[in-house]
Amino acid sequence: MKSDTFRLGEVFSYESLVHAVSGAMGSVTAMTVFYPLDTARLRLQVDEKRKSRSTPAILAEIVKEEGLLAPYRGWILVIYSLCCSNFVYFYCFHSLKASWRRGQQSSPSSDLVIGIVAGVVNVLITTPLWVVNTRLKLQGSRFRSADIRPTNYSGILDAFVQIIRDEGVGALWNGTFPSLLLVLNPAVQFMIYEGLKRHLSSELHQELTSLEVFVIGAIAKTIATIVTYPLQTIQSILRFGQYNESLGKSKLMSSVRTVKCLLVNRVKKYGMLGLFKGLEAKLLQTVLTAALMFLFYEKIASTTFKVMGLSNKYQRKR
Repeated sequence: MKSDTFRLGEVFSYESLVHAVSGAMGSVTAMTVFYPLDTARLRLQVDEKRKSRSTPAILAEIVKEEGLLAPYRGWILVIYSLCCSNFVYFYCFHSLKASWRRGQQSSPSSDLVIGIVAGVVNVLITTPLWVVNTRLKLQGSRFRSADIRPTNYSGILDAFVQIIRDEGVGALWNGTFPSLLLVLNPAVQFMIYEGLKRHLSSELHQELTSLEVFVIGAIAKTIATIVTYPLQTIQSILRFGQYNESLGKSKLMSSVRTVKCLLVNRVKKYGMLGLFKGLEAKLLQTVLTAALMFLFYEKIASTTFKVMGLSNKYQRKR
């Protein structure tokens, strides 16, 4: 009973809450700075007939056609979704890490497993937010593809109601299968980040500088993004809910076959490079955002622990 209480104390702990809040605040701040890059990436993934160009050219094109604020369309919902998503992920990651490690030194394999479990929990809880997020962010956009159906949502609640009414409750979890596969992205990212941080800390025998945190965060996210980007493209298409028309009977297929069909269809149309359309914008956005997020996260968490007089304990557990 004492052991169970100890484990519960590790899962529902003040330290896990600090990590969760710090991660959420860091991600929101970073995404706000680099949000237009995410707009360019999503437009290239979903609008198949829009030609791949440099990120500045895509953004200039969007502003010219849709107005100055178009690159920030859907920002509020993205921030809300990102805040919830990162809170859940960081809380799960650090609470599971504290509970499973039980005083032992962390390893890349344990970080990877814990990251995958935290990612699965996060996907199952927050996917409906991201589906609505994608729909609202692309509403009002001018697409090159003529077969994309226009939507008319008045807000978040109306989007939920219309999706459930017209497509069923299950539509809120569109793209869940590739999302579950994509838990490898943050898992690999955290594995590399935590590993590099442990290595540098032991080599330098001191707390990492802001620049060092920024660089290792960027390296970790770059590797994770390149490895998983084709699935991210399929995830965006499924969340947007436009795949039924282009693939006919794909709605009747299993999730695995649907993802396979979308991947094969894209390769047939545009070649292997079609799977990486928008990668430049994605790398710019996600790498810079992740690096800045880790920087803010580390600073917020470290400062909070110091203010609460837990800095020594915090450093030992890291």
